[in-house]
Amino acid sequence: MTIPQPQPAAQKTHAAPYLVPLLVGSLVAVALGVYGRAHTPTGYAVGLAGFSGAQAMKSWLTTGTLLLAVVQVASALVMYGKIPGVRGPSWIGGLHRWSGRVAFLLSVPIAFHCLYALGAQFDVPRVMIHSLLGTFFYGVFVAKMLCLPKRDLPGWVLPVLGGAVFTALVGLWLTSSFWFFTTFGITL
Repeated sequence: MTIPQPQPAAQKTHAAPYLVPLLVGSLVAVALGVYGRAHTPTGYAVGLAGFSGAQAMKSWLTTGTLLLAVVQVASALVMYGKIPGVRGPSWIGGLHRWSGRVAFLLSVPIAFHCLYALGAQFDVPRVMIHSLLGTFFYGVFVAKMLCLPKRDLPGWVLPVLGGAVFTALVGLWLTSSFWFFTTFGITL
């Protein structure tokens, strides 16, 4: 007769480590949306030298942000061993961090111009989708950044948040830069 051995207690996973960042990210998204809707648009906010106008500036900076986001996705896949047969070089983590930092910095003048000069608009479907994606983008970005230092998260949290950031950015590019380039041409 064998004596039953005690079974290890099932590990409990608590949702708080990722629910708090999601709540903070949601508050950021809502706050940006409320500000964009309540603020009276000025029509002009920022102009970077070298561009013919604000739309061209936003379109090119968004394109640069999207290209850096592609670097983010590719470097993350390499870092986490998701591409069979590819072993990442020692500098891949630095590439991932710096491409993310530069992408974020490129996005700031775009968001500032969108919120301050144009506000959140809901009268044209493309612009409404763009406004909603913009607030969602920054909300999920904040949630992802707040989750980064946490070591007790389930393995799916960062990839899901990163995928949401990337998907929102693609949607933002399609509803702004792609629209601008196909409507007005590829101009600076």
